[in-house]
Amino acid sequence: MAEQKQTLLRQEPQNGTGQAFRTGTPESAGIPSEAVEWLLDELESGFTEPHGIMIMRNDILCAEGYWSPFAPGVIHGEQSHSKTYAATGIGIAYTEGLLSLDERLIDIFPEYAPAQPSENLKKLTIRNVLRMSCGMEKEPAPSKDWIRDFLAEPVVHEPGTAFMYNSTGSSMLAAIVRKKTGMGLHDYLNDKLYRKIGIDGSLHRWMKTADGIEIGGGGLFATLRDNFRLMKLYADGGVWNGERILAEDFVKEAVSKQIDTASEAKVNPPAFDNFVGYGYQIWQCQPAGVYRADGAMGQFTIIDPARNLEIAIMENASGAHWAQKSLDVLWEFLEKIPETPVLPEKQEASERLSRRLRSLSLPAPAFAPASPLEGEISGRKWHLAKPLRMGFYGIASLMTDVLPQYDIYGIRLTFRDQHAFVQFDTSQGQYIVDAAMDGTRQANEWNTGLLRRLVASAYWENASTLRISLRFLETCGYETLTIRFPEPGKARIDLTGTIAFHPDQTGMEAEIASGD
Repeated sequence: MAEQKQTLLRQEPQNGTGQAFRTGTPESAGIPSEAVEWLLDELESGFTEPHGIMIMRNDILCAEGYWSPFAPGVIHGEQSHSKTYAATGIGIAYTEGLLSLDERLIDIFPEYAPAQPSENLKKLTIRNVLRMSCGMEKEPAPSKDWIRDFLAEPVVHEPGTAFMYNSTGSSMLAAIVRKKTGMGLHDYLNDKLYRKIGIDGSLHRWMKTADGIEIGGGGLFATLRDNFRLMKLYADGGVWNGERILAEDFVKEAVSKQIDTASEAKVNPPAFDNFVGYGYQIWQCQPAGVYRADGAMGQFTIIDPARNLEIAIMENASGAHWAQKSLDVLWEFLEKIPETPVLPEKQEASERLSRRLRSLSLPAPAFAPASPLEGEISGRKWHLAKPLRMGFYGIASLMTDVLPQYDIYGIRLTFRDQHAFVQFDTSQGQYIVDAAMDGTRQANEWNTGLLRRLVASAYWENASTLRISLRFLETCGYETLTIRFPEPGKARIDLTGTIAFHPDQTGMEAEIASGD
């Protein structure tokens, strides 16, 4: 009965040899539908903002859903989940015999190495970079000469002996792929991986360093399904459709503990799942044998080999970018799964879950479309006393200094037909955003080069306070522009965001531009 319910997931892309997954009810995969409902309830309880989820057990994809306005084909900020893609590039090059994990960085990049490298730097290998044991105590700031700066950073500890989370090191993996293969990381993965496992690489976007290298430490925008397929490759030992893509020894080492990470307790005290150990750009987890790819604010793809289970989630765990609460909930979900591989069908429960997964949505924007001030301020331009910097990329600013900066010098508000048209005069040009005030979100185009899908809404919090939500769907967070009008001709502006390390700016003063 259970097998009869399994069907091909026809809406999945059929790229290369990447077959569609079998689908079925949770019961056909040995998971109670009620347990998945419980998980959805927890994710919607308020500690996070869920965007998408996929669950597979025993090679049956039994749950997939997206909280509107997010959707299967919308790419999403990966943050440090990008690191696992970079490590996979290294793994494929290793499998092809193009590199050794014990090669020294000063031999790979002699043109960037110090003239007199320290004894510890001489010992720094690809393997050390993969397992975050470079021996440094800090990362260099982003620069145009970032590879030279990385190799110039003091290697205080003998490589391989001390863990320090090192995102620049992950970008070094991308640089190594280019040096060893003659191809950029994206092109190499597209040729050697994506086409084989069913990932549409044409949708991917990468932030890059000044010399054009992909930011392997956190620069990728990809879909939830892409993450799911990437980690399914690891779950299956590096083999896809009978073809070995990653060497068996590489996979075993990548998903197992290669270095102790107990020191993270001092760095990130709330992140208990960061204390368990680290493989090759893959974290170990508290449940024994479980491992995960991990991006800030809760971009997780989790493999539980004992249960033959995979869970992928994208979210915005706002205010806690290590998202430990999300992991705690997922571990509790695992405990609700019985050992048996198949359960009796519960048609009513599985159909109710299926309907819910098809209709997930973020809460609707607030509906408060009018204020007595509208006639006074509509069409007027506000000049900011100091530029306001939009922080679309948030955490990315820690890894590169070549992203465009959108400094706002002026704002014009125009109200019409339950819409607020917000004109931004920026250092990159003039942009007009249509923010819906009718309780919906309005789609806009604001092409920053990487980010293109902007949805906006606005409402009057009270008669003199306007709140405008600006959400680039390709990121995991959003920005809120709050404009207060304390007296005629004056405004105070706040710009806050739910992306980790967002440069919140509050109390910015503005006044009606002269002659306007």
